[in-house]
Amino acid sequence: MAKVLMKGNEVIAEAAVHAGCKYFFGYPITPQSELVAYMARRLPEVGGLFLQAESEVAAINMVYGAAGTGVRVMTSSSSPGFSLKQEGISYLVGAELPALIVNVVRGGPGLGNIQPAQSDYFQVTKGGGHGDYHTPVLAPSTLQEIIELTAIAFDLADKYRTPVILLGDGMLGQMMEPVEFDGMEERVREEKEWTTTGTRGDGRPRVITSLELNADALEKRNEQLQKKFALIKQQEARYETYETEDAEYIITAYGTTARIAMNAINKARQQGVKVGMIRPITLWPFPEEPFIETRERVKGYLSVEMSAGQMVEDVRLAVNGHAPVSFFGRTGGVVPTQEEIYRQIIRTAGGVEV
Repeated sequence: MAKVLMKGNEVIAEAAVHAGCKYFFGYPITPQSELVAYMARRLPEVGGLFLQAESEVAAINMVYGAAGTGVRVMTSSSSPGFSLKQEGISYLVGAELPALIVNVVRGGPGLGNIQPAQSDYFQVTKGGGHGDYHTPVLAPSTLQEIIELTAIAFDLADKYRTPVILLGDGMLGQMMEPVEFDGMEERVREEKEWTTTGTRGDGRPRVITSLELNADALEKRNEQLQKKFALIKQQEARYETYETEDAEYIITAYGTTARIAMNAINKARQQGVKVGMIRPITLWPFPEEPFIETRERVKGYLSVEMSAGQMVEDVRLAVNGHAPVSFFGRTGGVVPTQEEIYRQIIRTAGGVEV
């Protein structure tokens, strides 16, 4: 298949279709409204169902119902709408139902604006709803990577019976890049034995719920969920490194911020500063391994984010005091520039700005 020029929001939608998603329930909100519009047109072409719900709360509960039948289903939103979905996401985790939930982050708090941000990191990685839970979070940095990670997200959802979050930002959703979908045909999936599609007299009735009134029984369910989270943490952490082999300083960034930081790193290296990058691809589980491998030999880390400082806390936990960790961020929808990040690299390295 030849490359096609597409907008990020549309790439997410088409990648989901290629991954076997035929059911979408959502509500338009900038800067991800194109995703909803694309699904409205595209899903009927593949025999699927699109439904614009009356609210984000309704949409996530429709996802719950569809997920209970075992189909691949998704919803999408941006920050304020994603907040409204939190109760439903907690229900999905408690009932162990697979689904894809997309958040194209915008500036906040409150209604904020429609500019790109990464200020929902805490919400998606720490469990934004009630109860003790985590959801896998995937953070692409290019539109081509969106295609791969969307397929992986659906696979993880089915493998672990859990909702999975694909986290982008307004820039990633609105930018256009050439992409190709070769090799993204729908995977063969195993039959799901837990679905509420009726036993037709061949077995015991199946019940899916997150409600458990007996405290001891609910504790046991929580213990099983924690075992699953531990397994995900052990097996599913993903990351990418750049120029870390001889690095004395390491930048950590994700999503589109990582793309900008890479250019700043190249400029710093031209000035003789040995700097590299660790780019988390899964924000949860957070990839601790590359930090553990480098923390004994590097002189310092710099976390660059479109937030007031959120991922930096996980970086500090992974580094565990072995090296200093500093932070640089822009908020409110302001995107850090290559030059700004370059200056921060020079300061981190204790040099004089060039």
